Order: sequence, then structure tokens, then C-alpha cells
Amino acid sequence: MKKLIFLLLGLLTFTTAKPQNQRLIQNIGARTIKYLNERTENGYKFSVEQDDKQLKEEVGEFINQGKENESLSVKGYYSYIGDDGQTYAVSYTADENGFRPEGKHLPPAASSRKAPEILSAPIPSGALASLSGG
Repeated sequence: MKKLIFLLLGLLTFTTAKPQNQRLIQNIGARTIKYLNERTENGYKFSVEQDDKQLKEEVGEFINQGKENESLSVKGYYSYIGDDGQTYAVSYTADENGFRPEGKHLPPAASSRKAPEILSAPIPSGALASLSGG
């Protein structure tokens, strides 16, 4: 009986919940007009284009494949039309040096070639214990 009550409460909560992000709700109706998802010998290629003018393209390549220092290098691009009607475009690289986006609308610190120092900061022991269930 308790399971049935929890199920009904869950359904009620789900059906009465208000969307937190109207932009996400608007994108639900977008149709995919181009899609590519291909594995390559050294990585992958991915692209998707939607009729609402969203576009995402990405190429991933394994570096030092099969070696101890193997890593994945990704180069990509995405664009979308903002609520203000402007087209926003971001190209990025993600590799052993971190995630580095570039775009006219991004602040200079976001486009920095140097990985932020905070990434090398130690994780507090309380946070580690929490993540490991302790």
C-alpha cells in the first residue's frame, strides 16, 4: 500500500511540476534535420543540426592510443540563437590542457589558453568522504 501511495504522490508531483527553464521546453519541439555519429579508427565524429538553427559539431581523436598516457583530444563547435535573436557561436578544444572555449560573446577569462589554477587545488577530505559514501 505504501508503494502505491508513493507512486501516486510521485505522479502527482511530476504532473504539477512547473518547468524551470522555458528555453529547454521550447527546444523539445525542435526537429533534427541533420545527424552524424560516426566512429573512426582513432576516435569519432559527431554533428547534429536542428530546425531551430541549433548546430553542434565535434571530432574526438585519441592521442597516444594504447599507451599509458593515452588521452582524448576533442575539437568542437556549437551555435544557437539566443532569446535576444542573436546567434551565439562557440568553438572549443578539450584535451589534457582542459576545456578552452572561444566565442565573441565570452569574457576573456573563459577563452584563456591556460588551465585555471583551481583545477590543481586539492579536494577537501570531507568532500572526498561524501563522494565515496563515507
